[in-house]
Amino acid sequence: MTLDPDACYRALRSRDGRFDGVFYVGVATTGVYCRPICPARTPARERCTFFGRAAEAERAGFRACFRCRPEIAPGLAIVDSVPRLVRAAVARIDAGALNERSIDALAGSLGVTSRHLRRSLEAELGVSPVELAQTRRLALAKQLLHDTALPLAQVAFAAGFGSVRRFNAAFLARFGRPPSVLRKSRVGEGDGALSIRLGYRAPLDSAALLAFLRARAIPGVEVVDGAGLRRTVSLGRGTGVVSARFDDDRRVLRALVSPSLAPKLMEIAARLRALFDLDLCPDLVAEHLGKDRLLAERVAARPGLRVPGAFDGFETAVRAVLGQQVSVRAATTVCGRLVAAFGQRVETDEPRLTHAFPTAESLAQASSSRIQSLGLPAARARTVAALARAVARGRVDLAPGADPAAAIAALQEVPGIGPWTAHVVAMRALRWPDAFPAADLGVLRALGVRTAAAAERAAAPWSPWRAYAVLHLWTPVVHGDRP
Repeated sequence: MTLDPDACYRALRSRDGRFDGVFYVGVATTGVYCRPICPARTPARERCTFFGRAAEAERAGFRACFRCRPEIAPGLAIVDSVPRLVRAAVARIDAGALNERSIDALAGSLGVTSRHLRRSLEAELGVSPVELAQTRRLALAKQLLHDTALPLAQVAFAAGFGSVRRFNAAFLARFGRPPSVLRKSRVGEGDGALSIRLGYRAPLDSAALLAFLRARAIPGVEVVDGAGLRRTVSLGRGTGVVSARFDDDRRVLRALVSPSLAPKLMEIAARLRALFDLDLCPDLVAEHLGKDRLLAERVAARPGLRVPGAFDGFETAVRAVLGQQVSVRAATTVCGRLVAAFGQRVETDEPRLTHAFPTAESLAQASSSRIQSLGLPAARARTVAALARAVARGRVDLAPGADPAAAIAALQEVPGIGPWTAHVVAMRALRWPDAFPAADLGVLRALGVRTAAAAERAAAPWSPWRAYAVLHLWTPVVHGDRP
């Protein structure tokens, strides 16, 4: 495997876990080789040599670091993927996977045993899956006690606790006081509303983010205006509406969630963080991309530009397929028809919000001819049907923490999905910062090249933040023909 040393060093500086196992760094002054997430002080660039595999570093005379333990790093093969497993597990625990399911069920969905999952999390994070889930539940409960007027029982269930007794005991053990004391000392904001605040690092270009989403808002499912977004949600047995608005002065996204969705509040919070790219460290991206001649002016004008994510991976993948070779407006119109034909009806107080987006399972049962009748070319209708079947049957994994490389490969096995669509899905649904739709016409024009291969070569200096570079190239035409 050929490595770009400068791109590797940039990833090393960021300690971005998404690059763990992609390369190793040998440090000349210590004779040690490490993973890119090693907590040790980042060595100077001239002291680093980069290797694609641990064996290559050992052959060159470097020994394994005792702090970051390269032997448990993810490899490029399925059998050597422990940290990738940890990332997937953490993403799913953050979304509430252990609120209603057992560790055995979570481990099974990730293709490992529960023992292996526990050992992996403890080796990487120093905590068990149960401890990690409990921390997330208590943090959400504390926020609800501070920010809402929900009764304690509703706080307990919304935060993912199976009973009020367990909630009280866990809260007392962690904070040294019962939840009722915290509630008495605070004044809630709402009349029983589910209100959460999600923080982010400034700068965040909320105007550009909302403009992108507004141009692609799915009729019947989403309404986007200058301040925020409202959308229907169907998770499990619960349906309702989620509203989210930016409070730029306080650097938070404020969300209101229908009480009917209370059991899924943790999952909704995780989905909102992904949709609005709230976990980015924007300074790292701006510092790197701002040095590029082509991007410098754009980055200076919008240093807080984010990659719009996905509230639901399958929804975004279908939207990307519908956007092939047509305008954004045309794709949005057809997507609205798809929702009206196959989506679940949702009762709301907003006339423009009428349906939830169809699930992969429901759309997989539709014939391609029925999908084609909505105004799609026959080939694209077959692609939508094939994509739904692939996701429903688990051949394409778009769940939180899914491996981007595996998902990109699996997507391209679906007839009608090529590298452009797969990388657009990776950018948005999989949150892969180095995704790069090289064949995109806007990218080719901006780079002054004619082929995807030439675009790959020209964009190499942007790695590992090529997805953000693409957004900077797209932003001047954000209302135009981008997916």
